[in-house]
Amino acid sequence: MSEPTFDEAGIGRWSDPDTFEVTAERLAQYAEATNDPIERHRDGTIASPVFAIVPVFNSLVPAALSVAPVELLAKLVHGEQDFRFHRPIRPGDVLTSRAKPIGFTGKPNGTAVVVKTETTDAAGELVNEQWMTAFFRKADAGRSVGEAAPSHVFDESLRGADPAAEVVAHVDEDQTFRYSPASGDPMPIHLDEEMAKMSGLPGIIAHGLCTMAFTSWAVLTEVGGSKVENLRRLAVRFAKPVLPGQDITTRIWRGTEGRFAYETTVDGELVVKDGLAETL
Repeated sequence: MSEPTFDEAGIGRWSDPDTFEVTAERLAQYAEATNDPIERHRDGTIASPVFAIVPVFNSLVPAALSVAPVELLAKLVHGEQDFRFHRPIRPGDVLTSRAKPIGFTGKPNGTAVVVKTETTDAAGELVNEQWMTAFFRKADAGRSVGEAAPSHVFDESLRGADPAAEVVAHVDEDQTFRYSPASGDPMPIHLDEEMAKMSGLPGIIAHGLCTMAFTSWAVLTEVGGSKVENLRRLAVRFAKPVLPGQDITTRIWRGTEGRFAYETTVDGELVVKDGLAETL
């Protein structure tokens, strides 16, 4: 069987703009769906940081599939995510987002397609930028084209010190069924046991961005004063799927100049690696 063909022609092409109106109810729904304990997130006063994925979600997959063959959709998992925050999202914001693939890298175990997004407000001011790496399992493009995502590799020198904080959180059995409508992500590997297993997974897996949202409130509550306004960057690499019913442990190390490195494990195995948070 021939290898799937990845199309270089899609690199650098912006999607059509997509508009999203932010409501307090939608912000509160997202916070509840990610077990966020921060009151201002839960009452819809201000968006939790990973909510920034919601306005861009409808642009992400089509942008990735402008490069990757559509028949590989069932093999798509979230590889990495990198948020750059220019300001928080608030109720009443009318946001416009667009996305473009900027590059892809083929390897024997799969191909990573990097998509960049921009979200602006009604005044045209930049609200956030994102780099999403879509990983198409067991599909080797056979080459590398365009740009890679920005680096956020764990600073190994920090391991000589004890973590500044450690947070244990439980992923509920119904987490994916709450997160899916709150985020607008209907991917069947998070909702349908049979479809997940047909895709080569052990069963329903938690959304990567839901797991990242758990780590975001762990960082904010422990080292960010529970203020999303203090967060300038949040980036992770997803190392292994998280299953509903599991407990996750996030360990945070203090770096320099407002930088924090972190990792998240389940039973000692990494599920999130190369975590980086930059604060004011």
